[in-house]
Amino acid sequence: MRSYVVRCFCEPVEAVDTPDPVPTGTEVVVEVTRCGVCHSDLHLQEGFYDLGGGRKLSLADRGVQLPLVMGHEVLGRVIAKGPEAALGDDAIGRDVLVYPWLGCGKCEVCRRGEENYCPTSGSIGVFRPGGYADKCVVPHPRYLVDVSGIDPTLAATYACSGLTAYSALRKAPVDRDRDWLLILGAGGVGLSGLQIARALGHQRIALADIDPAKRELALAEGAQLVVDPRDRGALAKLQALEGGVAAAIDFVGAGETASFGIAAIRKAGTYVAVGLFGGDIPLSVPLLVLRAITLRGSYVGNLGELRELIALVKSGRVPPLPVEAVPMERVNEALDRLRAGKVSGRLVLAR
Repeated sequence: MRSYVVRCFCEPVEAVDTPDPVPTGTEVVVEVTRCGVCHSDLHLQEGFYDLGGGRKLSLADRGVQLPLVMGHEVLGRVIAKGPEAALGDDAIGRDVLVYPWLGCGKCEVCRRGEENYCPTSGSIGVFRPGGYADKCVVPHPRYLVDVSGIDPTLAATYACSGLTAYSALRKAPVDRDRDWLLILGAGGVGLSGLQIARALGHQRIALADIDPAKRELALAEGAQLVVDPRDRGALAKLQALEGGVAAAIDFVGAGETASFGIAAIRKAGTYVAVGLFGGDIPLSVPLLVLRAITLRGSYVGNLGELRELIALVKSGRVPPLPVEAVPMERVNEALDRLRAGKVSGRLVLAR
């Protein structure tokens, strides 16, 4: 089979031919037909996260080993299963979405259904081979999600973009009818967050983005207010909304967006960091106490949340995210476009 591999950090991925995988135990082999291209893949290709202040978090130190087959938004066709995989013969040939955020599967965190928080991560496309390949090995059939009836190019994005947005929204304690919710960033994940927030019943949504085209798109997708965070009056406009927004969800995750989001929330409000662009936050401890605000991170989502999201999508309440299919062999072009910020919605590799 052909895979597209990161051999050296900061270098383009390379096409490599290897023997087809043979499943053992509970493993399932999925023939990849779609795989989303995610901003976190850029960090994996580069080999680090920017911690701010000139500091970097090495992904090699976190256990990411090269060569690496990236790709965690995997959709494909079941073509083989190990002898212990609890799948009927009728499952062969079925199209499925793969839940990629795997843990050890045995610890208390995993047993309560939060594998994405497992201390021993085994995520597909990060710590084990992913979907930038003809075939992908999934360790157990419980990670396969039925997405029948959903366009496959769109469905692939729900394994990360959609799931990450959905899980972050569930961490924002707001009254969906009366409170203002602020979304920071209208890239692929932020736009997905806006659409899902509308589907969940949020009536008052503000969005901040520096790109005027993305702000216009956000208005078309149902945002009630959009601002350019660089404008002098943008923060004051948000703070005037009943003392500020009830919650800010930061899908960029830069130092500047974090500072803006924290300043925009009202007393006892919540700021949720999601994006991994990089940077740090100067924070006053007395103001943290006096404002009684909550700061928290949100990392992807769990398997139960993915199943909830897919049910929401199948209900017809989530409009389709703008997606563009790109041939798998043009993966480097797709990564370069994403790095340059020249993508509206999401890019999905297709075979």
